[in-house]
Amino acid sequence: MTFEQATPMDPRSPAYWLRFDRTQVGSWVALVLRLGLSVVWLVSGGTKIVDLSQSVSSVAAYKLFPYWLSTVIGSAQPIIEVLLGVALLVGIAVRVMAAASAVLFLIYIGGIISVWARGLRIDCGCFSSGGALGADQSTTYGLDIVRDIGFVLLALLVFWWSRSRFSLDSVLFPPVPAVDDDEDDDE
Repeated sequence: MTFEQATPMDPRSPAYWLRFDRTQVGSWVALVLRLGLSVVWLVSGGTKIVDLSQSVSSVAAYKLFPYWLSTVIGSAQPIIEVLLGVALLVGIAVRVMAAASAVLFLIYIGGIISVWARGLRIDCGCFSSGGALGADQSTTYGLDIVRDIGFVLLALLVFWWSRSRFSLDSVLFPPVPAVDDDEDDDE
């Protein structure tokens, strides 16, 4: 069978990969991806939410906003991250949460590029308290950017393959059976 002869549910067909999450294996893969993205947000937000003043300091270290706005962002960011993690964990509005995740990761990448370009020496605060680095500490901007690009890709996969096992979305919005166009021809 050639690529042109592949049926839509044949792995050699692009249609198969577009709807991979509708297969037995794909729904499990989609679950692992969704839970992985959930863990990223729960760990990231969880490490910051226990000390909001440090989260504010971390945002202020980027020197992108006035301090009052850094206070708002630094206080809201961990809460938003934990809410994203919980929503992905239970599988509610998965596509929306995955899209929001990708956007946030792109914003984080932009912030890291900004401090790197301006020569600031900070810890990004993604999974730690963040803030200015000591003289004996080195920056890891390149690794932080690569990691966040990986998270963007993860979020895009979750967006693309949003139907997974054990999600509230599948309970609230069950898949609609495909309509057979041939039935209309009988009339």
